[in-house]
Amino acid sequence: MSELIIKDLHVSIEEKEILKGVSLTIKSNEIHALMGPNGNGKSTLLSAIMGHPKYIVTSGSITLDGIDVLTMSVDERSRAGLFLAMQYPQEVPGVTNSDFLRAAINARRDTPIPLFSFIKEMEKTIKDMEMKPDLAHRFLNEGFSGGEKKRNEIVQMRMLKPSMAMLDEIDSGLDVDALKIVASSVVALQKEIGCGVLAVSHYERFYQLLQPTHAHVLVDGKIVAEGNEELVTKIDTEGYDWLYKEYNIQPVLEVKENKTFTLGTCAAPKKGTQV
Repeated sequence: MSELIIKDLHVSIEEKEILKGVSLTIKSNEIHALMGPNGNGKSTLLSAIMGHPKYIVTSGSITLDGIDVLTMSVDERSRAGLFLAMQYPQEVPGVTNSDFLRAAINARRDTPIPLFSFIKEMEKTIKDMEMKPDLAHRFLNEGFSGGEKKRNEIVQMRMLKPSMAMLDEIDSGLDVDALKIVASSVVALQKEIGCGVLAVSHYERFYQLLQPTHAHVLVDGKIVAEGNEELVTKIDTEGYDWLYKEYNIQPVLEVKENKTFTLGTCAAPKKGTQV
């Protein structure tokens, strides 16, 4: 059983504090919904966990199965079992999906995955995600539609089989059919390997499909309310105004910024090996 523990986490960006003491524990077989108005720190939390260099952890701790995550590089966090399905997936010209995924998988293994086993699993995953059969040979996200990019993130998640999966608005921009495919794939993987899931979304429909075991509301860099799926429903029907009044919270206005970035690669080889 895996356990991701975040304690009193404070994170700043360009000397501005975004997270102001977040504590959260996610265990295997749990699905956590992370909600809150735009610009209040949800993506910051996920990026900080994954190790984006733009987000500076000023205090607090993050551990995965008792190991200090904050001392790890991005690729080490990925190999340890963390995965982030990004809100804005990057295009990587010249690198095919199959080459990227095989290198990433091999970086997690003592011996390379047999080619036949890799091809068989990737073909099945692509079929399950109802994507075009030539996906494996296309450059990573290049020329993909927004929905294809999001589904390709789930292809990667299914293939890499993380112990902790984080989804940053993976449902945004998906039509109804694609939303069902993505949600069912996340649930299938969660049941298959028992991974923990932390999902950011603004839509109850997505959470209805995921059926979260826990729900958290993040406002102004702090978790101000916690519950279960009933909390998701209440926010969907009543919004956040009742929270502002009940907890005397001043909502933070969203600051528009260019959110395109890269985390580096989770396919970085171990020292002394080749991919």
